[in-house]
Amino acid sequence: MSAIMPLLLFISICLVLLIGYPVALSLGGTALFFAAIGLLTETFDMTFLYALPNRIYGIMTNQTLIAVPLFVFMGVMLERSKVAEDLLGTMADLFGSLKSGLGISVILVGMLLAASTGIVGATVVTMGLLSLPIMLKRGYHPSIATGTICAAGTLGQIIPPSIILILLGEVLSAAYQQAQLNMGIFAPETLSVGDLFVGALIPGLLLVLGYILYLLFIGFTRSDLIPQKLQTNNNDSNSILIRSLKALLPPLLLMTSVLGSILSGAATPTEAAAVGAVGATILAGFKKQLSLSVLTKVVRSTTQVTSMIFFIFIGAAIFSLVFRGFGGDELIEEFLTGIAENDPDSFFTAIFPGGVFGPMLIVMLVMFLLGFILDFIEITFVVVPIIAPVLLTLGVDPIWLGIMIAINLQTSFLTPPFGFALFYLRGVAPDTVKTTDIYKGIIPFILIQLLMLSALAYWPQLATWLPGIVFS
Repeated sequence: MSAIMPLLLFISICLVLLIGYPVALSLGGTALFFAAIGLLTETFDMTFLYALPNRIYGIMTNQTLIAVPLFVFMGVMLERSKVAEDLLGTMADLFGSLKSGLGISVILVGMLLAASTGIVGATVVTMGLLSLPIMLKRGYHPSIATGTICAAGTLGQIIPPSIILILLGEVLSAAYQQAQLNMGIFAPETLSVGDLFVGALIPGLLLVLGYILYLLFIGFTRSDLIPQKLQTNNNDSNSILIRSLKALLPPLLLMTSVLGSILSGAATPTEAAAVGAVGATILAGFKKQLSLSVLTKVVRSTTQVTSMIFFIFIGAAIFSLVFRGFGGDELIEEFLTGIAENDPDSFFTAIFPGGVFGPMLIVMLVMFLLGFILDFIEITFVVVPIIAPVLLTLGVDPIWLGIMIAINLQTSFLTPPFGFALFYLRGVAPDTVKTTDIYKGIIPFILIQLLMLSALAYWPQLATWLPGIVFS
């Protein structure tokens, strides 16, 4: 019975989450329920739960995780200071003389907004409210408009500084150390959030470039989907450029100061997050959007998001201990290692190739499917701690693994019919926009994502080269 308990535990948690119960309570409550069953059937050792206080204390004293509320504060403050509205309006004027100019503006604004918030739902909803009415009014086909907004909104998965990369980096760091200890390396190397930030830069920018090239291609070949270029008054070109610089330079300087301090080694991600939070507050003050009521709303939103994340941390810690108490980590290790070593007794050996490629392919497929029903935070805290130590023990580079997971889940969140980003946009889109339009519009962007994922799988250097240069 103990052999199937880990599987039953995982399936039960997925079902409870689908019903709609809060994530943290679902993780912790279901795990404790299974632990009680294990005690009654004498298949679970209570000693595993004795480690829970140390786990919680480790979360409370983790310096890296201080970056989470600081980056959330920065994103919410930028949203309240109407940076996105100003950016979209001025950049639409700047690129208005180009075919697909408005679409390109949405992609670029989405990239900057993603880098500031790092939360997919917030970015998609904000971009949907701001840009979808404008794109439809200017003649963009609903499928092109909605596809562009969804793709731009999910860039928060991969464009640093991202809360998601911070959480993933923290989990992968622990898994990397565990994998090295399993291999008998008692002076393990470390993985930092800064490594993932730098590793995500090239793949993230390549995705943005791919989106822009696609919109340019559609603009020149399908005038029925994207309107002809807007006529602009040449006499106003200087004023448009000045307004664009005024709207673009402040957030760019803020992002550059945050990322630049990390890349140069002048600050840790936590210290850089503090720079971003202070910078966003100063920016809101310059734009005359800072008041006591605004600051109260920002602090309240930051507290709510941060509390949710850390509450999930505690629930995930309980789940991890119970799952390990039932021997779940050993079962996963035996399963993936058997495929890697071409175990003749394994049924999956005949389906998946051996070596590292087979286990990695299985993990990516499972995560892609889980992305339909679980949020990134849930997958990061529940799934990654289970599979990451096994893959890292097989020799997978931790930076490459982190970026592969991020892009894979970004693709999952875009894929019909269950992609989270599609649900977010459907919730704010007008009734005139059909759900089928959203599904059709996102398909080309999904293909770009898959192409990027394949390129990253074939050339891991796309993720590992720049961190090696910066931190060497």
